[in-house]
Amino acid sequence: MPELPDITVYIEALEARTIGQRLQQVRVTHPFLVRSGDPPLSEAHGKKVTGYRRLGKRIVMALEDDFFLVLHLMIAGRLLWKEASGAKPPGRRGLAAFDFESGTLILTEAGSKRRASLYPVKGIDALAEHDPGGVEVLDLQYEEFRAVLLRENHSVKRALTDPRIFSGIGNAYSDEILYRAKLSPSNGQNE
Repeated sequence: MPELPDITVYIEALEARTIGQRLQQVRVTHPFLVRSGDPPLSEAHGKKVTGYRRLGKRIVMALEDDFFLVLHLMIAGRLLWKEASGAKPPGRRGLAAFDFESGTLILTEAGSKRRASLYPVKGIDALAEHDPGGVEVLDLQYEEFRAVLLRENHSVKRALTDPRIFSGIGNAYSDEILYRAKLSPSNGQNE
C-alpha cells in the first residue's frame, strides 16, 4: 500500500509533470472508483492544476476555483505516467485516465477487489472532511512523538497505523519502524 514516502514521491513526480497544466478530462473506466456525485467529476475538466498535497495516505490534486480531486490508492492502486495525451488505460487493471496537455496519468489497481477511490470535492471545508486528523510524524520532535504515541491505550503498531493518530503511516512502514526500534510487530515488546 502506498504510504507517506511513496505518496510524497508520487506528488513530486506529478508536480513536475502537471502543475500549471489543464486537466483536459478524466476518463473513468470503472464507475465504482468515483465515490461521490456532488460535485460532478466533470466540473474538474478544463481546470488548471494549482498544486498537490497529501492527506494521510491520500493524494489531493488541487485545481482552480477551490476544486480538488482526492485519490486514495488503497492496497493495490498505482499511478503510471504516459507521455501521450489520451493514452488508453490497460484492460482490467485500468481504472481511470487523467488527460493533461503533456500526457496521461493512468490509475491502475491489481487484484479483483476494487478499493481505490476518487472523490471530487468543492471547497477547502469539504476537503477537510477527508482528513483523518493524524499528526504529521515528520513535523514532531521526539517528546511530541512520544506523547502522541502514548496518548491512547494501543499497541505501538496499532497507534502507528491509526490514521487518526499519525498521518500517512501504514502496515509496511510501521513494521519497518518497529524493526529498527528492535520491537516485535506482533506485540510491540523488545525482541
